[in-house]
Amino acid sequence: MTRKFTSDRLLIATHNAGKLEEMQQLFAPRGITVVGAAEMNLPEPEETESTFVGNARIKAHAAAKATGLPALSDDSGIEVEALDGAPGVYTADWAETPNGRDFMMAMTKTHNLLEERGAAHPRKARFCATLVLAWPDGHDEVFAGTVSGTLVWPVRGKLGHGYDPMFQPDGYDATFAEMEADQKNAISHRADAVAKLLKGCFD
Repeated sequence: MTRKFTSDRLLIATHNAGKLEEMQQLFAPRGITVVGAAEMNLPEPEETESTFVGNARIKAHAAAKATGLPALSDDSGIEVEALDGAPGVYTADWAETPNGRDFMMAMTKTHNLLEERGAAHPRKARFCATLVLAWPDGHDEVFAGTVSGTLVWPVRGKLGHGYDPMFQPDGYDATFAEMEADQKNAISHRADAVAKLLKGCFD
């Protein structure tokens, strides 16, 4: 039996401003106030797992334990078919620099690897998001979402975050970075996972 969420305030265990903004928009229709880990002065736990669910669990349970509040964590990334699913769980790592994350660098690396492999077009990829809702007593619920599409080059669009300028979802002519938030949030991997979460823990 899925545990129900009964509060009107939800802690999102992320320091990523783009993810937090998406979550605020996705939960706003429910009248749920979303707060981020940075607002609660929480440290970023080290992500030591090799799966989305493993890393999401680390972040959600650390935040719930530290605050005594239910905490929702997201671990997400892009899996490129011609790169055997890479970067996958290491998507953010591909963007790491001494001065923070540089996703233009990560997207360029991805494009160059595809060129080196002579990958055929269309270059298929999918975004994956795994949500873990954890309670202070150690219980958690897990929900996963995906959205499939193709990679474009050169990148297009200024909106969104991460690999959004490179990803064109199936059935659309625009990349995620060319879509307004409402349109992207209706079809994204995170929206898919959140819809399952709402059905399981909020309805």
